[in-house]
Amino acid sequence: MRAVERYGKDGPVDEQLAALSEGAEEARVRSLVSETPLAHREHLEAKRHVDALERARRSLQSTVDGLRAAQDELLDRLLADDAAHG
Repeated sequence: MRAVERYGKDGPVDEQLAALSEGAEEARVRSLVSETPLAHREHLEAKRHVDALERARRSLQSTVDGLRAAQDELLDRLLADDAAHG
């Protein structure tokens, strides 16, 4: 589980998301300043990448949360089993 948790909050995914978000914001500003179709497309592409990574981040966090819940349940069962037999 620790390997999955490394990619949770404040992990590499968050760092990558921050970098992509910064790049998307810069592309947005360039798009506004230059008002060219190319700059607009670059902004939209950067925004799509940020959106995709945000979805992946939410999915990963959901997986981590599910694994934590399953781990807690298994530990509770183990403790209950030990108490019943110990």
